[in-house]
Amino acid sequence: MTCSRPSLSRLARVRLAGFGLCGVLGFALASQAWAQPPANQGRFLLALDEATPTPPAPAQALPAAPTKKPVGQATVPPAASGEGEDDDQQGKGSDANNAETVRLLTLFGTVMDIVRAEYVQPMTYKKLINNALNGMVGDLDPHSAYMSPEQFKEMQDEMGGQFGGLGLQIQSDAKHLRIVSPIDGTPAAKAGLKPGEVILDVDGKSVADMNVDQAVKKMRGKPGTKVTLTLLDPKTGKTRTVTLTRQIIHVQVVRAALYGPVAYIRISEFGDHVAKEVRKAWEKLQEDAQKKHVHIIGLVLDVRSDPGGKLDQVIAVCRDFIKQGEIVSIRGRHPENNQHWEAKGRDITHGLPIVVLTNAGSASASEILAGAIKDHHRGLIMGQRTFGKGSVQTIIPIADQGALRLTTARYYTPSGQSIQGHGITPDIPVAESADDDSFYTYHESDLAHVLSNVGSKKAAAEVATLPPAARTIPKEPPKGWPAYDPTNPKTDFQLQQALHLLHAETNTPEPRVEVTSATLTPHKEGVPASKAAPAKVPAKPAPAQHAVP
Repeated sequence: MTCSRPSLSRLARVRLAGFGLCGVLGFALASQAWAQPPANQGRFLLALDEATPTPPAPAQALPAAPTKKPVGQATVPPAASGEGEDDDQQGKGSDANNAETVRLLTLFGTVMDIVRAEYVQPMTYKKLINNALNGMVGDLDPHSAYMSPEQFKEMQDEMGGQFGGLGLQIQSDAKHLRIVSPIDGTPAAKAGLKPGEVILDVDGKSVADMNVDQAVKKMRGKPGTKVTLTLLDPKTGKTRTVTLTRQIIHVQVVRAALYGPVAYIRISEFGDHVAKEVRKAWEKLQEDAQKKHVHIIGLVLDVRSDPGGKLDQVIAVCRDFIKQGEIVSIRGRHPENNQHWEAKGRDITHGLPIVVLTNAGSASASEILAGAIKDHHRGLIMGQRTFGKGSVQTIIPIADQGALRLTTARYYTPSGQSIQGHGITPDIPVAESADDDSFYTYHESDLAHVLSNVGSKKAAAEVATLPPAARTIPKEPPKGWPAYDPTNPKTDFQLQQALHLLHAETNTPEPRVEVTSATLTPHKEGVPASKAAPAKVPAKPAPAQHAVP
């Protein structure tokens, strides 16, 4: 019996370039009339093929529990030669390989029946098979996972934002639940939850034995209800208890402000319609500048702690600032799935200098933006090395049996470099604070089962020639620099260095900073726009695998 690989072109699929998920995943099926929900955090990029999901073959009835026999007397065919070797090494399609597959499936069935018959408490086939699916897919890499129908539905709810939550991005790290970043304006941000803090308890119950999905579900609830978290600060070793009130989370993913003659646009994630919102923000900034008789001299693009999002959206954003050349390419296991995207001759800023702010929480889609800007010498990257997630996930629905979030490709910058496990190194390194946070900062390469970096061109991208002013930028704040205050951009050291660089590069005197927030169309209809203070830049975030909106 042979099995053919179903072509992904026959499946309704969603490509993710974010963590997606610390992120909230956005996705859609071309075959179903789902509303266009706002992309959640954890946001992975979505690229949708217009296709109908291929239903699986009818499942056969599961066998009844076996008659009890002493463990160890189960009959399993002997191992074929070369056990443990990769299928490619044994010869694809060979009789020996098919026999080995049958032997292993027989072993799986035998173990499952023994567990069901002998385990200390009764277990259902559904429970055992779901556990097996979770392990089979989840152990491939940090970003692949099997989603049960319930988890798949929860993802839809996250996308729609129609449930109560706290506004957290979290990631499982060595069986600990670590905060990646609170979302601006949410209960988590207002309560002062910090990136890097570890969640110990939820409502007095330990989360040590919970996976991320279970913890997310426990922190959700009816809007207006309260939840109590016990948090551990890994720097100080101290714990604290915080009580928050759940609310419906509406994320405004694009914020903008005018800092004197410098335009500032923050992208907190590459969700639905981000490219359109970026263009609207730029147009509004130009209008505000004209009213104040200010000539815009440069642009700061802030993607710090941006965990990623939709591939099509980051490509569209890049096309607004890069006039020609390749934006990004993806290469998968099957050559027919390889793709690349080019610029379209457009630059909405007409060549103004750009500084892109990054940190360890800038992942996936935000790394695509930083990599394209850097490789085309369209601007300078300032801040800290990015997370290093260079893989693309595809959401593959399985009829009514849930879905797979499966890594199907690696992406490459215009110079042919994969950032998988490496990240984007800034042209101008600038730390958020004078504290040495390197011990507490983690990247893709620190995660378990990390995907290898392969396929990069041997010749690295040409190093950008730095302007003289770049050499005067300090690498960390001086002693006495004020603590970060999200309502006061003067306390954001990295942002202030970006503003200083653009003034120096254009020979523009630095005026007293006056912040004018651009009024933007909210990300979700009916949500009031808020002032665009720069988001807090965590020193140690990673893209969130799951979000608690």
